Amino acid sequence: MEKVAVFYKVSKEQFVKDYKDCFPEFSIDEILKMYDEIKLPKRATKGSAGYDFYMPFSYNLEASHTLKVPTGIRCKIKEGWFLAIFPRSGLGFKYRLMLDNTVGIIDEDYYGALNEGHIFIKVTNSNNKGKACNLVAGDGFAQGIFLPFGITEDDNQDNVRTGGFGSTNKK
Repeated sequence: MEKVAVFYKVSKEQFVKDYKDCFPEFSIDEILKMYDEIKLPKRATKGSAGYDFYMPFSYNLEASHTLKVPTGIRCKIKEGWFLAIFPRSGLGFKYRLMLDNTVGIIDEDYYGALNEGHIFIKVTNSNNKGKACNLVAGDGFAQGIFLPFGITEDDNQDNVRTGGFGSTNKK
């Protein structure tokens, strides 16, 4: 099996900044405790394709509501590969938990972005039965799978990423 990436935590400073932006109600002490308890993504079994991403805090996601989770994770990916993010299949099956962008794409050059390549995962509980989805700190809620990609023979792209999420659309 080819080894193509390494997961790291973002810096404590980046984590605090991103959490304060998303959740101003969290205290610095709560955020630092979350940071200390971050679990790097890992596979559940030898045969698992997906690396589980874990909730940094507990949250009861009501039906039809959305949650943006700064994971505290960044990933250095080998050239020619990307990381695809999906919801955990059990949560999708039970609650119709979905990623708001359907599939997250973490490009190999995102690691060097100004936000340290901090991976955010935005999920919606889209079940039509009114069931809340209890996301528990330390439990897997999404999974990442590394996939290779190709480029066209006439591709001569030489732009360099600087920003974070959505930055490649900005002129």
